[in-house]
Amino acid sequence: MPFVHIELVEGRSQEQLENMMKDVTEAVHKNTGAPKEHIHVIINEMKKGTYGVNGEWKK
Repeated sequence: MPFVHIELVEGRSQEQLENMMKDVTEAVHKNTGAPKEHIHVIINEMKKGTYGVNGEWKK
């Protein structure tokens, strides 16, 4: 039962997120043989300005 966690900065449409979820599910299925109904994709959207890179806030 694969679990895939994806962290993204907010700003993508619902359609983009759904397409990504379908593509990730397909890739995991193709490369592991796991049944699609057992593949879990968790998408966490971060608010802009809530994380940093190289010690500085990413905007």
